Amino acid sequence: MGKVYLVGAGPGDPELLTLKAARILASADVVLHDALVTPQVLALVSPKARVIDVGKRCGQKLLTQDEINAYLVHAAAHSEVVVRLKSGDPLIFGRAGEEIEALRGAGVDFEIVPGITSAVAAAAAARISLTDRRFASQVLFTTAHRKGGTFDLGWARTISADMTVAIYMPGVAYAELANALVENGVDPQTPCVVVSRAAQASQQVFHTDVAGLASLGGIGAPALLIVGRVAHSDAESMAADVWRQLRDNAEPDTQQIT
Repeated sequence: MGKVYLVGAGPGDPELLTLKAARILASADVVLHDALVTPQVLALVSPKARVIDVGKRCGQKLLTQDEINAYLVHAAAHSEVVVRLKSGDPLIFGRAGEEIEALRGAGVDFEIVPGITSAVAAAAAARISLTDRRFASQVLFTTAHRKGGTFDLGWARTISADMTVAIYMPGVAYAELANALVENGVDPQTPCVVVSRAAQASQQVFHTDVAGLASLGGIGAPALLIVGRVAHSDAESMAADVWRQLRDNAEPDTQQIT
């Protein structure tokens, strides 16, 4: 019985892989990868490995999740190093939990190798911080999930002014998403940034606010939407204003200075 590695491929730039991920790919016997894993990352896979694309294309899955689970168990019975290569990080919206359960149930040894998740890659591309003690003390990772054909954004009602929201898989209906956010209590003037293909040569960054999302179009997938004060296009100026206000509200008592 071999070993299965659930490996994070990161946002696509092979230089952002961990050293451990690169080493495992170079020694792999079998690699099952998602559709969003870039050719540059796949180029690091051992030439002797069997490479299988199990990703989704235009809503159509090449393999169901149950079939992927079964294949991982089967491959581990016949190969020493089996890699399940996932875009971003395996543990964030990567369905790793189902694969872990299947491997445990079959008695297959496995290891998780983290990768840079899309929210972090997008924030780095936009040159903003997801947390900032002046603006945001919380981060919410979520998706633009649809239920019955409409966005199911019940989580939006829990958003506070000091929270950054990273929305994975926002889709292409930004106007509809903006309306759903506003209907769930998000201020239309809340800053946001959309990052397309973060950390890749075709990367694009769009700064706007929730109301302005409706005017966005032609954004390439994969994309990630960051909502919150940290996403302001002039965050540096905002920070200076905050520090100025703090300073003005905390003038020293000159009578205590000798």
